[in-house]
Amino acid sequence: MDHPISKQVLDVLARIAETDEVHANPSLALYDLQVLDSMKTVELIVALGQEFGVEISPAEFEREKWATPALLVADIQARIAGA
Repeated sequence: MDHPISKQVLDVLARIAETDEVHANPSLALYDLQVLDSMKTVELIVALGQEFGVEISPAEFEREKWATPALLVADIQARIAGA
């Protein structure tokens, strides 16, 4: 996960989730461990949209795709590639 986009996504996630553990543990269960909740997810959607210019509708958001930092990075990279 040394890709620059990975680091940017994780930096945004760490800021919103208020933990640097997202950098150290790519399989951290973000929702199961309540690192993210619905309010922080909305903040994250807005922040990632601003950072990367990708539009993520809360209606099309899938929690399973953002269950871990690694999955979140993969989803954002796919959205950027498809944009």
